[in-house]
Amino acid sequence: MQKKADVLVIGGGPAGVVSAVTAKQFYPDKNILLMKSIEHGCIPCGIPYMLSSLKNPDENKMGNAPLEKNNIEVVSEEATKINREKKEVTTAYGNTYGYEKLILATGSSPIIPNLPGVNKKGVYPIYKIMGYLKDFVKEIKESKSVLVIGGGFIGVEFADEISKLTGIKVYLVELLPEILINSFDSEFSEFATEKLKSKGVELITGTKVEEILGNEKVESVLLSDGRKIEVDSVILGIGAIPDTKLAIDVNLDLDFGKGIWTDEYMRTVDPDIFAVGDCAGKRDFFTRKYAPVMLASTATAEARVAGANLYELKVIKENKGTIAIYSTYIDGLVLGSAGLTESHAKREGFDVIIGEAQGIDKHPGSLPGASNIKVKLIFSRRAGIILGGQVAGGAANSELINMIGVAIQKRMSATELETLQVATHPYLTSAPTMYPIIVAAQAVSRKM
Repeated sequence: MQKKADVLVIGGGPAGVVSAVTAKQFYPDKNILLMKSIEHGCIPCGIPYMLSSLKNPDENKMGNAPLEKNNIEVVSEEATKINREKKEVTTAYGNTYGYEKLILATGSSPIIPNLPGVNKKGVYPIYKIMGYLKDFVKEIKESKSVLVIGGGFIGVEFADEISKLTGIKVYLVELLPEILINSFDSEFSEFATEKLKSKGVELITGTKVEEILGNEKVESVLLSDGRKIEVDSVILGIGAIPDTKLAIDVNLDLDFGKGIWTDEYMRTVDPDIFAVGDCAGKRDFFTRKYAPVMLASTATAEARVAGANLYELKVIKENKGTIAIYSTYIDGLVLGSAGLTESHAKREGFDVIIGEAQGIDKHPGSLPGASNIKVKLIFSRRAGIILGGQVAGGAANSELINMIGVAIQKRMSATELETLQVATHPYLTSAPTMYPIIVAAQAVSRKM
């Protein structure tokens, strides 16, 4: 079968969907087709919550509603080859799809470590395939002990969710000395450590899994400190790598040897091929160095840039690099990070000033549901420009970190932040007299 689309999007994750919808909004007369290799995918950020918080794994299914609403055609086929000269894509079924503009949103695959025993039954990489995940959830729930490898966001969230299940012992092993340390400074990582320990999770840091033991199925793991732990299941939460095979096969450049190289408008070296999401290279907002950040929020921001600028740069939308903005939730504790941590900024050679604030996220603090809150802001000493921020506390922090993210993207100064005008309400925010971002910025201004 041969078919032609004006805009062909390869990939059915958040980046692919938003690319297609944005393209339709900016170019309503164009015929847009989205090709996905998996008929039933899932919402990536919701995967850990399929274990406990969601009643049924199907509640995390990623449907086609936004595509159907915008009259975007969807086909479930795996793209296997691109012909740049003919502007065609061939699929595993032997079908051919022509295009004027092609958007690669092929995503990423979980890292499988070179570890003896990693292929045994009961060892689970995190694939974003609904059928696979349903089996995974069922088998984890039947386990008596589970070991999670990796103390980043996904590992921590899995450990937290599994700890809610009755009768399962949870271990989390992290090679670095602290969990979440690539995204937070130590005092914020400690909040997560204390919360997980309070839920019975056994944290083993500064340690490596040397081997997964058992016959056909995992029975135990051997650690680098010599300990042997009996477990029924192992979850690999150590990150992902960009899916770039299609791009490599047609000589599209890679960025820093990782994802697909793009310019600020998400164009590859081929002006008719764009790349967005996990498969595209990432550069740090401040240093322009390689930044291994794979987040749906980053992917969808890139997708909006690409979708708007396929045929002409009618709107100046640029991707100026990732600010690496994260948030996570651990049994009521919200942690958020954006931009550079203090330790990262110092490693890069920035001369920094720190502003901190602590308080309550309601006013008065005696209101029901009030939580403690901590904010840390990192500024350049000479320029007075915000470089990063971290928050910890209750649910209000989920939007505080987004406010900090805006400040970073707009390169706001301490003076601008300390004179910020904000909406406050007793049930919703800290007091206007002690608003934490403002207080932290004032602390920096005093030091300067």
